[in-house]
Amino acid sequence: MFNTHNEGDSPVFTPDQVLENRGRVAIFIDGSNLFYAALQLGIEIDYTKLLCRLTAGSRLLRSFFYTGVDRTNEKQQGFLLWMRRNGYRVISKDLVQLPDGSKKANLDVEIAVDMMALVGSYDTAILVSGDGDLAYAVDAVSYRGVRVEVVSLRSMTSDSLINVADRYIDLDSIKEDIMKTPRQPGYTYRPLSGIGLIEEPAED
Repeated sequence: MFNTHNEGDSPVFTPDQVLENRGRVAIFIDGSNLFYAALQLGIEIDYTKLLCRLTAGSRLLRSFFYTGVDRTNEKQQGFLLWMRRNGYRVISKDLVQLPDGSKKANLDVEIAVDMMALVGSYDTAILVSGDGDLAYAVDAVSYRGVRVEVVSLRSMTSDSLINVADRYIDLDSIKEDIMKTPRQPGYTYRPLSGIGLIEEPAED
């Protein structure tokens, strides 16, 4: 039930009222950043629960998931296919091998471009990343009238990103809502080809 706002009441919205007024929501998830945050928290993400928690009853325009891919990794391809069939628009880029032997794909530009290109189609952007390189994009869409929520692990989040967001949510505070239950079967996300994606064995 919605609270009515009477003259003389405090003009400050409660957190619940803020969520009620989010309008159309677009979600932008930095897959690699989220994976490492989950690793720090010692949890595995349940992506169905994550989508429900982030949307929180608002009208969802689209949920984007950005990730580097190794096209020879069949289990990773299986995970991304599952994501596409379960409410996510997957934006991928081939991993590039760095001089130190590690592999990486930076999708900051793709996230920033999509956030800007869709302005006018959504009212609230939910950015799941702690990358300070995205602060300029967040600031830019804010000036276009978009409300921006940043969701990430505090220890992995740039102050510059928090400073330009309208709301910041520490992943640690919602981990119980988005984690897989113990021994829950399904795909586990791994962003680097050397680690790969593992499918948890089904219980006997």
